[in-house]
Amino acid sequence: MTEEAGGSQVDPITLVGLVFETAAGLRHALAAGVAGEVGAGGQSFEILLRLGRTEGGRLRMSDLAAQTSLTPSGLTRAVDRLVEAGLVERGSCPNDRRGAFAILTSLGAQRTGVALARHERDVAGILAGVLEPEEEVELAALLRRLRDRVHPHAALVSEPERDADPRPHA
Repeated sequence: MTEEAGGSQVDPITLVGLVFETAAGLRHALAAGVAGEVGAGGQSFEILLRLGRTEGGRLRMSDLAAQTSLTPSGLTRAVDRLVEAGLVERGSCPNDRRGAFAILTSLGAQRTGVALARHERDVAGILAGVLEPEEEVELAALLRRLRDRVHPHAALVSEPERDADPRPHA
């Protein structure tokens, strides 16, 4: 299938290539600002952002790994670095002795807030004049549908009532 002049059909390889190219370009354009504010790279900011946008600032490590597409060992290393920096702490899971939470610290929340404000300014600058507001809403809905097909665990959230235990894990 090829792209028609009227835009009614797009080659699927071209479509996916455009998504990849756009994502890579966005990561490159936004990475320096976030790293400068948080003092850590993209994976760390994604972890901090997901924790900061979750009620109580906590997620089970297994849920966080699924959401970020990191392997369990990759997530452990990333969280270890955030723990060393005082931005995250570990908490035990009362219903699963093997399970643990990643919990945003007050310093982590403060740094994430500063980085998020910078990130929002940078994103707004990139998006300015590219899409109309209704196109942004439509694009977000379309990307969520695609994301849910290829990465269904990205929106997974821990159940706080079942797993709540604010005590740090040693």
